[in-house]
Amino acid sequence: MSQTNLPLMPKATAVWLVSNTALTFEQIAAFTGMHILEIQGIADGEVAQGIVGLDPMTSGQLTRDEITRCEGNPVARLMLTKPEVPVSAFRTKGPRYTPVAKRGAKPDAVAFFLKNYPELMDTQIAKLIGTTKETIAKVRDKSHSNTANIKPRDPVTLGLCKQTELDAALAVARKAKSDADIANQILTSAE
Repeated sequence: MSQTNLPLMPKATAVWLVSNTALTFEQIAAFTGMHILEIQGIADGEVAQGIVGLDPMTSGQLTRDEITRCEGNPVARLMLTKPEVPVSAFRTKGPRYTPVAKRGAKPDAVAFFLKNYPELMDTQIAKLIGTTKETIAKVRDKSHSNTANIKPRDPVTLGLCKQTELDAALAVARKAKSDADIANQILTSAE
């Protein structure tokens, strides 16, 4: 069984299934992705001591009908129920959390962008590393409170953004710049 088809918290789910159903060890092992000997150990009390069982019905992973169907047929396999809410609904776009240890590196990342990628707009820089336009302006005009200690450092290596995000922002900025250059050429040739 592939990792995507396993229940949440497989060991806790196995503990519950062993204690509360008449499923075979093989059926539970196949459903949870565990070895049949681990399931035997759970039943014997040798494995998963202290783990509280997780009811897969309350978490929406199984239905009572599915368990009953498999209890009546030892060769049948339990099937996870499909979630009613699409997985993409759980991800939200919003501010990215930056650990306290990395927050002091943001001005360094801003200095890196200003030095190496002047084509990036302030809004793009702010979005990439989770800073404000005010901080970017202060780093640019050297009025930041820590100006003496700011050293341009790559935000990807600092862990403030991903390389793919940076590449995408650069592509957008370069396209906007080339479009502006073309528009300027058209305007100057028309005069």
